[in-house]
Amino acid sequence: MHVLGIDHVQLAMPAGREADAIAFYEGLLGIPQVPKPPHLAARGGCWFERGALKVHLGVDRDFRPATKAHPALLVRDVRALAAELAAAGCRVVDDEPLEGYDRVYVDDPFGNRIELLQPLEA
Repeated sequence: MHVLGIDHVQLAMPAGREADAIAFYEGLLGIPQVPKPPHLAARGGCWFERGALKVHLGVDRDFRPATKAHPALLVRDVRALAAELAAAGCRVVDDEPLEGYDRVYVDDPFGNRIELLQPLEA
């Protein structure tokens, strides 16, 4: 087998909206922002990482949100997080049940779809 895993997920964002990305990914989801390497920082965007969890946002001049394709993030208390996100003005959507998980979808500030999954206790 040649593929060992996923190093990071990259999502697109519009130019000049880094503050919105930081408010959502670090402020609401709790994923710390980390500095981009200097040669990449000039392109804009931002990176959020904690251990193996790595979500990178890159500027796309022809930005269109990913409304179907999405990362799925494991969370501790999906309902509490969904309530916090909704209270902050984020669009939170329930979907069809998925065996073994409680889950919702939330749109990031740019309209990218993010799935939030909480494994159910057996």
